Amino acid sequence: MKLICLNEPTDYNREPSKPYIMSIKIIQDILPLVEQPSRYLGSEINTIKKDHSKVNLCVALAFPDLYEIGTSHFGLQILYHILNRHREIAAERVFAPGEDMESHLRSSGIPMMSLESHKPINRFDIIGFSLLYELNYTNILNILELAHIPFFTRQRDDSHPFVIAGGPCTCNPEPVADFFDAIVVGDGENVIIEMSQAWLTWKARGKRDKKTLLRNWSHIEGVYIPSFFKPNYDENGFQTLVPEFADHKTVKRAVVNDLDHAPFPDAPIIPYGKPVHDRLRIEISRGCTRGCRFCQAGMIYRPVRERSLETLLALSEACIASTGYEDISLLSLSTGDYEGIFPLMECLMNRYMSRRIAVSLPSLRVGTLTPELMQLVKKVRKTGFTIAPEAGSQRLRDVINKNITQEDIENTVKNAFGLGWQVIKLYFMIGLPTETHDDLQAIVDLVKKLRKIKGPKGPRGKLNVSVATFIPKSHTPFQWSSQISLADSKQKIRWLQKSLKMSGVHFKWQSPEVSILEGLWARGDRRLGRLLQKAYGKGCKFDGWSDRFKFRLWQDALCDEGVDMDFYTTRVRDTKEPLPWDYIDTRVTKDFLKGELKKAEQGEFTVDCRRGDCNNCGVCDFENIGPKVFENYEKMAPKEFISDNMNETFYKNLKVSFSKKGEAKYFGHLELVKIFLRAISRAGIPIKFTQGFHPKPKISFEDPLPVGLESLNEKFYLSLRGDVKPQSIIGRINKHLPKGLKVLDSQLAIRKPVFEAMSSSTYLVTKKDGFFNEKDLICFKNKKELIITRTGAKGKTKNIDLKEMVLKIELPDSNRLKMTLKKEPGRTVRPFEVIEKIFFIPVEEIKQAAIVKL
Repeated sequence: MKLICLNEPTDYNREPSKPYIMSIKIIQDILPLVEQPSRYLGSEINTIKKDHSKVNLCVALAFPDLYEIGTSHFGLQILYHILNRHREIAAERVFAPGEDMESHLRSSGIPMMSLESHKPINRFDIIGFSLLYELNYTNILNILELAHIPFFTRQRDDSHPFVIAGGPCTCNPEPVADFFDAIVVGDGENVIIEMSQAWLTWKARGKRDKKTLLRNWSHIEGVYIPSFFKPNYDENGFQTLVPEFADHKTVKRAVVNDLDHAPFPDAPIIPYGKPVHDRLRIEISRGCTRGCRFCQAGMIYRPVRERSLETLLALSEACIASTGYEDISLLSLSTGDYEGIFPLMECLMNRYMSRRIAVSLPSLRVGTLTPELMQLVKKVRKTGFTIAPEAGSQRLRDVINKNITQEDIENTVKNAFGLGWQVIKLYFMIGLPTETHDDLQAIVDLVKKLRKIKGPKGPRGKLNVSVATFIPKSHTPFQWSSQISLADSKQKIRWLQKSLKMSGVHFKWQSPEVSILEGLWARGDRRLGRLLQKAYGKGCKFDGWSDRFKFRLWQDALCDEGVDMDFYTTRVRDTKEPLPWDYIDTRVTKDFLKGELKKAEQGEFTVDCRRGDCNNCGVCDFENIGPKVFENYEKMAPKEFISDNMNETFYKNLKVSFSKKGEAKYFGHLELVKIFLRAISRAGIPIKFTQGFHPKPKISFEDPLPVGLESLNEKFYLSLRGDVKPQSIIGRINKHLPKGLKVLDSQLAIRKPVFEAMSSSTYLVTKKDGFFNEKDLICFKNKKELIITRTGAKGKTKNIDLKEMVLKIELPDSNRLKMTLKKEPGRTVRPFEVIEKIFFIPVEEIKQAAIVKL
């Protein structure tokens, strides 16, 4: 069947059957050829797939980075959950494709598609981008281009989707304002529903004029319509915006005033592959009032709003049941400041310790991580440990309002090493306002002192020291400050690298080139839109990835567009000059920011309003918006932990058989193991774990299959609790497996068998197009030997004779090959290399064949 011609027209807007044809082409033709193909399947556990003919609004939630990064962003999961709860709305996900997938999409003329339905995103009604990082901006253009959607709003007509954006970068959206029809500033939970309802009403009235909807959107708090503002530039080059409408002069940040009742996904999608954050993430609070003067998040997410302990426990129970995760991460800007952190941790550990589910606290401040909390965290296994002094000297920590002392830092490190942690990460910034060389020396002195601290058994722990260049951000007291030059940044990093070259210390840093470019976009104006288009046209993409970042191309683009980088980065701004983001009202007043800047210059600190009086930052009205914290948790704290008697339980060994067919062939081995383990957990099947600091489930798989191979019968072994019947787990596991995986049988295994000295596997290979040349097969059979050479990790070579390894090979049909390959310890061959060597078929053609292990 002809699927799609490479040179056919690619306007799919009016052909509803094309998405399914393209889906077939991607699955059959393209996925076998790309790295990590499972990232494009869209069949993860807890995905939501709706019939588009039965909904009125289709929204594509786009994240301008790779799948592994985007699926780790929980904001996207929240929006996915909220939108799909609405019966009239279907929300699907879009991520930036890998370089290989992009190449195939371009060469075949297939437009960018969503994951769930594989529908071209140019046929969605709204495309919503998450803007988390300035160096993802070029990926936005790449996704739009792959979707055949014009970049600029002025180039798009009524046939194109609305393109909107949200996320922390929208606090200064000006550099990318011309690309978006609407931009959401602040919390998106309520805004996205209001915008969707406005769209549904607009559609129901039969009005197709886009400006009418944009006008309606502009009345929603937190929504910015860039086309309703025209930029002007004075003789100094300062941008001001002239509003088109009197009632849309400023944009006030949207705030969810009651986080405890805000929607939160109780069945989050479980990504395939290796997401950056491969664990259950629960947001316990939002906002921070510590008042660090460099921290944009601490200003734009005010006030502090907590979820209650009861809500968090209910969420954790539902999410663990629906995901099977083995780690829970408690999310907040400062997790240790949560009022009930200790009773929450006690309750979580009481509930999950016997199930070997760990709890991590990724954003603890020095001083909030007490020995008691550390004892709780290490009960299952020790998770990562990061301390952020930010500055080496107390003087500079006072300038930035960090409000921690060297004694606090030392005590925290002593406690961590004393309780068994072996590696601690320290995070510092260079180029902070008022920094001198003495402050850099203080970083070195502090690290030297900390590296002398020993653990309980004598050996010193290790320190991973990470340094980044300070980047002034909008809506902070340092928004007027200078960013140090590229040359200064390089010089300071080189000095620290040399000074911290000592045993037990590993030093790494963020690229100064990346930092200066991030600083450009963080405080830029609309003139940078042309720069973005120019840099993208030169080949800039994935600028946040060190192996893809091309600073030379950015320099060329800057030169071509005549952009003076120093104007946006290294220049000290006058507090009276207009700022590109002045029309964005984050609710923190400019007077408060100016006051904090003055305090910084004088080395004065501001107390946390959570612990003291109101600092009059302007956010709270104490009626609708104000701090929401929960206290008096003492009565809820459990008296003691449930005893862990897992060592006393009787377990029996099982041999489980399963098939791996269809789309499941795109799972790698480690990916497959994780899928089964989480399915077993969701099914509530009790299995045995190893002992020690990092307990692991006792499960092992036979000969791992390469990506791209199907199998009718694979096996793994596990230790099951003695009172559970082996046959009872078959149906329970199958209910929780993705498409293509199926447990076939479960039997008692007297003992786990060792790898057999001599064994074999039989494969059936069916070519997608063409045939196998029988003459090549005859030639192989007549050879005395056919050697393939492999090079190992250490450069050692190994010769393998295919005549010895291929026990049987035949052609049942011209397009089908059946072969039996010998397996022995340290010497195996895969079907791919056998076919390539005998039949001289290109690797890509082999990968597109259907290979089934019989």
